[in-house]
Amino acid sequence: MRRTAALLSALLVSLSLLAAPATAQPTAQSPAQTSAPSHRVTYDRHSISVDGRRVLLWAGEFHYFRLPSPELWRDVLEKIKAAGFNGVSLYFHWGYHSPAPGRYDFTGVRDVDRLLRLTKELGLHVVARPGPYINAETTGGGLPAWLKNVPGRARSSDPGYTRAYREWLDRINPIIARHQHTRGGSVILYNAENEYAANTDPAYMEDIKKRARAAGIDVPITHNQCCDASWTPKWAEGEGAVDIPGVDDYPQGFNCRETDVWGVWGPGLTERLSDRAPAYAAEYQAGAIDQQNAGYDKCRELTGPAFMKVYYKSNLVASGATMFGYYMAFGGTNWGRLAQPNDVYTSYDYGAPITENRQLTAKYDEFRRQGYLVTTVAPLTRTDPATAPASDDAAVHTESRANPDDGTRITLVRHPDRTTNADASANVTWKTTTGTHTLPVRLKGRDAKLLLSDYAMGGQRLAVSTSELLTHTRPGGRDVAVLYGTEGVPGTTILRYASPPTVKVLEGEARASYAGGDLRLDYTHRGLTRVRVTGGGRPPLLLMLGTEAEAAKFWRVDGTLVRGTDLVRSARTAGTTADLRADTAKAGPVEVFAPVRRLRLNGRTLPARTTPSGSLLATAPGPRPVRLPDLKGWRMAAGAPEADPAFDDSGWTVADRTTTVSPHKPKTLPVLYADDYGHHHGHVWYRGRFTATGDETTVKLNAITGRGGVYQVWLNGRHLGSAAGGEQKDADAPVNPDPGPGTFQVPPGLLEKGKEAVLSVLVENMGHNDDWTADDLRHKQPRGLVAAALPGSAAALTWRIQGARGDDRARGPLNTGGLHGERAGWHLPGRADRSWGRASWRVEPGVTWYRTTAGLNLPKDHDVPVVLRVRGGTGKYRVLLFVNGWNMGEYVAGGVQRDFTLPAGVLRERGRNTLALAVVAQEPATVGSLSLEPVAVHRAAR
Repeated sequence: MRRTAALLSALLVSLSLLAAPATAQPTAQSPAQTSAPSHRVTYDRHSISVDGRRVLLWAGEFHYFRLPSPELWRDVLEKIKAAGFNGVSLYFHWGYHSPAPGRYDFTGVRDVDRLLRLTKELGLHVVARPGPYINAETTGGGLPAWLKNVPGRARSSDPGYTRAYREWLDRINPIIARHQHTRGGSVILYNAENEYAANTDPAYMEDIKKRARAAGIDVPITHNQCCDASWTPKWAEGEGAVDIPGVDDYPQGFNCRETDVWGVWGPGLTERLSDRAPAYAAEYQAGAIDQQNAGYDKCRELTGPAFMKVYYKSNLVASGATMFGYYMAFGGTNWGRLAQPNDVYTSYDYGAPITENRQLTAKYDEFRRQGYLVTTVAPLTRTDPATAPASDDAAVHTESRANPDDGTRITLVRHPDRTTNADASANVTWKTTTGTHTLPVRLKGRDAKLLLSDYAMGGQRLAVSTSELLTHTRPGGRDVAVLYGTEGVPGTTILRYASPPTVKVLEGEARASYAGGDLRLDYTHRGLTRVRVTGGGRPPLLLMLGTEAEAAKFWRVDGTLVRGTDLVRSARTAGTTADLRADTAKAGPVEVFAPVRRLRLNGRTLPARTTPSGSLLATAPGPRPVRLPDLKGWRMAAGAPEADPAFDDSGWTVADRTTTVSPHKPKTLPVLYADDYGHHHGHVWYRGRFTATGDETTVKLNAITGRGGVYQVWLNGRHLGSAAGGEQKDADAPVNPDPGPGTFQVPPGLLEKGKEAVLSVLVENMGHNDDWTADDLRHKQPRGLVAAALPGSAAALTWRIQGARGDDRARGPLNTGGLHGERAGWHLPGRADRSWGRASWRVEPGVTWYRTTAGLNLPKDHDVPVVLRVRGGTGKYRVLLFVNGWNMGEYVAGGVQRDFTLPAGVLRERGRNTLALAVVAQEPATVGSLSLEPVAVHRAAR
């Protein structure tokens, strides 16, 4: 995933050159269509089919590597499913699994077998996306850092890169293969590479496909095209072609400070790229990176329900797409050193419908309203353009598609110009199979509606409705349906009956009339209206007509309809008992629409009664109060002994290389690039020695940290200052060859002629560049010192280097860097700190460590997301935040992020927790106060 204005503009140019074929072509048989006799995944131009059943794929993106707590994978995936998603899109992160060539780890937080077993258990289809390149705003774009030392251009057929990526695919492909639907698992699609139209090496793509097939991948192979028209013809045929090509669309852009924009990067309509495959919105905008540091709540506003209604619904009808991947459903956390150095920080919340702290938002409600519709109405999996109902006012645009088999029609109603924010009304005339109906339709502001007609709604026949369908079920031989509309807007629903039925309004207000086989219900969307219809030659019907807010109170999980609670994770009915797993933030009603007499919630039987609606109603209990401990008892220790000239660095690596595979050649020798010496993540220390000549007045250095990073310099133990090491202003600009120059004055009298002097330099690595342009200039830009000189002096500098130890198997190499405290394990639980002094929060330039412990005893049946909050503070400093040894983020004084997520599993909810801070100060500073804060408290099914 790569989001930038210039290249996404190129995408729009690319897509403008494409057009859907005028006539349907014979269905192409993919390799997946000729294998696996018991389970099959097939496709035609309309949709994919799983075991012969057409599926409208509604998938949300989830990054397991951004949630280092496998126990919470279930929580997030259950929330994704409860939102109406029937699929999940999963990147697999090469660099996350491979700390060195030939070494791979698929255990613990990297256990993707466990992840894929869970998706199968939950009934979620999987789009597997193993790269090799993924971007995803993660360090190196998912490429391992050691690849920077491999000769040959990445994302190409170069032999060096080919050997490396084949090694990765030979590890990950067999795992994906055994979890395919064709073998009883959850994977139904395999995404080769990622946004590869940024480069044009068909042989590379062809090899990835062949490697997948050789490993037993027999589901359709897909790709998400982005940003270059030159390779477009090859997507449908020829070398490198995939079975189902898809498109990335991010029409809102990523300036979260300008939340009133509307399609700033184009119309956002997914294009059909093949006449043999479905239109596939492989990555569609469901949030935004926070490029402008506005905060993710603003990104959620930028991509909120108004945008979702207009753009997502337009895609379904105007584009006829039946495959969707929404980026992101849950963003998560750039813990450790997962972030790339541009565009993102510790939080990868992304303004997604599920927040970084796993909370549900108004966007989640809109996803649920739309997701329930598209996964309920099966005829939407095969539709063709159809004549739209006529609108008598040009301010209301109509567009339709229809299923050629059963005549089900879906109509998009919105403003003709999607930027319009005015109210609009029109009389719209539907011509249905049983007659003509002219009904008023009103749009309030930026809005769009998906209206059904000629639809077999269970045992009912829906002629037409100006309310949108949420979902319908058939419990116990009757139909239950929920329709909704905008608060205060009138609605009409017309149902077909052979004879006059009996209509009773159980709650709210509605007017019923019957003529010529049509039962017409007129009402205004306020609260929830319940109407019971019996007789007329059809099964009984409970029709519920509500507002958007009321629709958001309903849950359809595992075929059961439930109203109330803050989340329903699962619902099972057996005999006369309904068993729910659900979360509640406060006590309130819970209603089950099933023929049951007993209700169990999270294993507890609730007193319940039957309602006139034929449902079972009970009161769900709320959570108990929760109190978190204060953080006190802090102890501190100095953490930069490497700055002392007497420090013993004899065990460090001698930095004396004269060549490098990096396309960026050193400005001075020796080569000091951290990656060339195997130090890929976090801080790196350098110590340079020289014999003073008396002519040294300045030290001139150049270091590359990645955007937002700094480096610091000491000479004979005296702090000379700091400099920025990554002022790359635009992620898409040519790579800055000189981003971190710094000139440091040598204080008079500090050096003695003829005596050895020690220069100590601490450089932070903010992460590795992506490889968006596939030219290696970005990807292989070095980190660490790139030049060092003593202007005016003939003294020769010799260097040693030290970085991370890299022996933490549980947390992996991204967790820790080369600070003294990290190498000594000061961040880990159980390390002795009794000799440390009492904490003072005033720090001098350099590194200072702090430690304390905090005991928690949260209730087992509660979900209490916790953040570490930083308040106040003065001066320039940054803090690495460790919890039980896990690096859960970096606080930068003056930055946008002050709350840092501590997921359960990393945080011991019932036990002792060790908190450690590495404060890296550029100047005298005062560290802000820290506290543990609950984000929410839910009584929950855990």
